[in-house]
Amino acid sequence: MGQLGAGWKKHEAKPELAALLEDNFLKYDGTGEVPSQIHSYLSTNHKDLRGLEKNSPALVAKAKDRWYVPDPNKAQDLEKKREKALLKEFETYKAYTGRKIKESRLEVLRAGFRAAWAAKDYATILRVADKLPEATLQEDEKLLTLYDMALTRSEEN
Repeated sequence: MGQLGAGWKKHEAKPELAALLEDNFLKYDGTGEVPSQIHSYLSTNHKDLRGLEKNSPALVAKAKDRWYVPDPNKAQDLEKKREKALLKEFETYKAYTGRKIKESRLEVLRAGFRAAWAAKDYATILRVADKLPEATLQEDEKLLTLYDMALTRSEEN
């Protein structure tokens, strides 16, 4: 990293390797079929993994937590990358400390609310919704539904 940093000015922030990986690559989490990029690498370099199906338990175990380049021709890879970018932007909404969020993107809110709902993190949905203008929630049916369900679930607990 020292050699790479020779071109940076003193005041510039040097990117972390983990951040570069997160921004530009996808990580296989072990669910679904092994992506073809990882499958071809493993079957080429590991004799015991040759000829296995993409959903073989041995292949899935070896492929789990490996990074791969998203294939621009595959809609699934592009969607994962887009979803990751939306969730990253949603983190800024979660961390917002002001009274109300004046400008927000609906697709970011939807993605964040969906992810929080999937993680059963109802408090996040309620916290971010409290920071939004009332019209933002009322005008979008999906956001309002997730908010209402989170409110109901949090009252039950």
